[in-house]
Amino acid sequence: MRLNRNDYRSKVLGCWLGKNIGGTVGAPFEWKRQVNDISFYVQDLQGKALPNDDLDIQLLWLVAMEEKGLDVTAHRLADYWCRFVTPHWAEYGNAKINMRQGVLPPLSGSMRNEYKHSCGAFIRSEIWACIAPGMPGVAAHLALRDAILDHGDGEGTHAEIFMAALESAAFIVSDLRTLIDIGLSYIPADCGVAKAVHTTLACFDAGKSWLETRDEILRLHRGRPAPWMGPLSERDRALGFDTGELGYDVPSNIAITLLGLLWGGEDFGKVMCITVNCGEDTDCTAATAGSIWGIIRGHQAIPQKWIDPIGRDIVTIALNLGELWHLPRNVDNLTDRTEKLARQMLIRHNAEHLWSDQPTDLSDVNPAALRCSDLPVLQSLAQGQWFQFDFFGVHVNYGDGGAALRDGHPKTVMFTVRSLWGQQSLLNLRWYLPEGLRVAPVRQGTLSIPAFHDTATATFELTCDEMRDPTMRAVLEITIDGRPTVMLVPVMLTNGNL
Repeated sequence: MRLNRNDYRSKVLGCWLGKNIGGTVGAPFEWKRQVNDISFYVQDLQGKALPNDDLDIQLLWLVAMEEKGLDVTAHRLADYWCRFVTPHWAEYGNAKINMRQGVLPPLSGSMRNEYKHSCGAFIRSEIWACIAPGMPGVAAHLALRDAILDHGDGEGTHAEIFMAALESAAFIVSDLRTLIDIGLSYIPADCGVAKAVHTTLACFDAGKSWLETRDEILRLHRGRPAPWMGPLSERDRALGFDTGELGYDVPSNIAITLLGLLWGGEDFGKVMCITVNCGEDTDCTAATAGSIWGIIRGHQAIPQKWIDPIGRDIVTIALNLGELWHLPRNVDNLTDRTEKLARQMLIRHNAEHLWSDQPTDLSDVNPAALRCSDLPVLQSLAQGQWFQFDFFGVHVNYGDGGAALRDGHPKTVMFTVRSLWGQQSLLNLRWYLPEGLRVAPVRQGTLSIPAFHDTATATFELTCDEMRDPTMRAVLEITIDGRPTVMLVPVMLTNGNL
């Protein structure tokens, strides 16, 4: 199995061109619950793409990896987010409030965030796929660390994992149904995103039209129209599409993205128009459909008539440009810089065979081997905080209610310590607590990871008789006798009395 370097570049460029095109063609209809009727751009663009936050944050993640390396963590991305991401709308804003209060991901995306089931994460999945081509497991884990910033344990996180895995596999698999199956293997079968995807597939297999399928998706998986969506069409109101859960937007929009790809098929323009004509989050759905289409077929397959009106420049809207002066300014520079990171990632994962000057040969690709093999791990990382050290990882699970602590009510926190080097270890645990916070059963003790095991767990109860401040911070110190290892695991509790 090998992927020719020029073929890889064509797929990446196709991804970014498709993203820019879809975001621009869909922008005028964003968040309008109505059936549209377009056949091309409706704006006078004068050779410039419209600004699009779908692409902006991916540019930031590119810069973060260029500056800090490939070892992406949610905590590192959170620092970049707070400094450089400017919007305060919906999940972006709710997560930023949490992070600025000191709440770490995934709780930053789960706490007080009614939009954790919305669309802000899957729209930034392509960067992870493009730097991990043909490695959907790697792309999925990177996407998870991104999505939990502002979607926590919500459907928005499932959506980005699904898309990143699908898009990564699209570098070496071209059949869309196979790609969807691979993406589904990385998310829980009973989650809202998976159910909406299956609705689209069932309608396609039953021979329904794209419009009938769009209506079935909204009948089964819609969220409530947000205040900024404006009035619904009379048609959709008559169908009862004016109700739903506020913020529950991503299952239907993922389904519509796939709808456009399935019904549009080989025709790029048809994919764009069908996707936008379904309404909803049209700039996001069309942009993601365009990027997937571009990865599968390469940039040469995108008709020039869709490229000429917007050119190749990137226009930003959601980033602090006063301090980000080294962003990619066009899709060609973005492709060059993406390629450099991908080369490093392939070497790191011993996958240099996917990078070749020889002709592409994917005849021995086994799609079954691209399916998820560690779904429980992915799920657990979305439900608790993960801290990585040189030889150990520590997972912190706050359980039901998140990190909220109420006066006089014990809060159970479970720590799972994973050995990354596979040796027996005896760990010393010691709590550093603020005044007024008590811990049980012990403040200081030991935890053993036995031979032939890679994890051990310790559960504590934290209690405060009177919590006066908005937050309370503690630290669990983990050390090993005879070694200089010191692991400090922060624990942040919020005032749950209100």
